[in-house]
Amino acid sequence: MRSPLNDLPKTALGACYAIFVIYLLLPLALMMAMSFKDANFIAFPISNWTLDWYGKVLQDKQFIEASVYSAGIALATTIGATVIGVWIALLISTEGIRGKAILFALACLPAVVPGLINAISMRIFIRMVDIPTGTFAIILSHTVHAVPFVVIMVLTRLRSMPANLVDAARDLGADAFVAFMRVTVPYILPALIGGMIFCVLTSIDDFVRTFFLGGYKPTLPMLIFAKVQGGMSPEINAMATIVLIVTAAIGLYAEHFTRRSRS
Repeated sequence: MRSPLNDLPKTALGACYAIFVIYLLLPLALMMAMSFKDANFIAFPISNWTLDWYGKVLQDKQFIEASVYSAGIALATTIGATVIGVWIALLISTEGIRGKAILFALACLPAVVPGLINAISMRIFIRMVDIPTGTFAIILSHTVHAVPFVVIMVLTRLRSMPANLVDAARDLGADAFVAFMRVTVPYILPALIGGMIFCVLTSIDDFVRTFFLGGYKPTLPMLIFAKVQGGMSPEINAMATIVLIVTAAIGLYAEHFTRRSRS
């Protein structure tokens, strides 16, 4: 299919691409550069470069505790969202099930509802069922938000799966569970890993839901937000740079794993 962009000059397309890359990467580059500034304020030029702020961050007890806490929430969220998401995807892909479109729409609804609305509704819900704010409430909210990503990725993979693979396994004597574990799971594994990575990244990055449902123990976004209230500093930039590098590494690994599995 011919795209309307094909009629544009290559120089115009190149200029648009360059502007987009600059718009995307320049703020990140400035943030990372400021994390090496030797003075305790944000401004150019940078007369001397230092790694002291990174050493201070890595020795910050609050940062380490918040990172471990956020990682634990992300792990629990990923497990819950993966189990629920795979179950919904399998249900939608099963023949003879009525109302698939409605089920798919309901499963994807948390991804399109604004985060603020979702957080307020979850806050009302946990009060009605007498669930205290804190870790469990955060995990519950993050899981609801992460399920659509697993459903979409796994369902897309399931729809490309030849139906005769499972039938062949059943004909060879495998029961439904064995056929699922040895045929279906290996086939959907790239999508499963991709969905799990999305769950981890969305949970670690989530601020609005955590703000409404969290207790006194801060997650990493909450800690950075609290520090920003006292003014920007190279230490905050160093924290943000560490988070950026870790999340980017996770995303790149997921992309590499998915490509290798598909090939």
